[in-house]
Amino acid sequence: MSNILETLFADENKGVMDEVQKNFNLTEQETRVAVEELIPALSRGLQKNTKDAPGMDDLLEALRTGSHEKYMEKPGTLGAPETTKDGNDILGHIFGDKKVSREVANRVSKKSGLSSTLLKKMLPVVASLVMGALSKKVLGGGARTSGRSLPRSRSESGGLLTTLLDSDRDGSIWDDVLGLAARTMLR
Repeated sequence: MSNILETLFADENKGVMDEVQKNFNLTEQETRVAVEELIPALSRGLQKNTKDAPGMDDLLEALRTGSHEKYMEKPGTLGAPETTKDGNDILGHIFGDKKVSREVANRVSKKSGLSSTLLKKMLPVVASLVMGALSKKVLGGGARTSGRSLPRSRSESGGLLTTLLDSDRDGSIWDDVLGLAARTMLR
C-alpha cells in the first residue's frame, strides 16, 4: 500500500473515515467518493509545490514539526476547530489562494453530486488527513520522537511523494493525474 488513498482507506484507518462520515453526516459511499475526488487535487498541489528541493524541504519540515499524524492516530480530533484551521493553513500552502479551493469544491461537486458547500467544509479536513497520512508514512506510523530524522531534501526523500501519490506504482504521478482527468471528462 503506497498511495494516499490506499493509506486513508486501509482497514487500520477505518476509524478515521468513520469520523469524517459522522462529522459531515454522510453515508460511507458519499464519504469515499468525496475523499477520492478531493485527494487528486491536493496531490497535484503537493506535487507542484515540491518539484524543487526548497519545496520538498518545506514539506519535510512541516511533517517533522506539524504533529499531523494526530489526525490519523486520534480521529476524534477531526471535528475540532483547530483541525479546520490547520487544514486551511495547509490549503493555503498547497493552493496559495482560497479561490482554488472553491474551484476544487465546485468541480468535485459536479462530479460527485455532493454540495459544493459541504465539500468546501470537508476540504480542510481532507487536507489535514493528507498531511496526517504523509506524516504517518514518513514517521513510520508511530508516535513521533524528537530523535527521529527525516529526509532533508528531495533527493534524500527517495521520491517520497511520487511513491505516495502514484496509484499505479509506475514511478510517475502524471499518468495517474491525466488518467483521472480523462475519466472525469468521459463521465
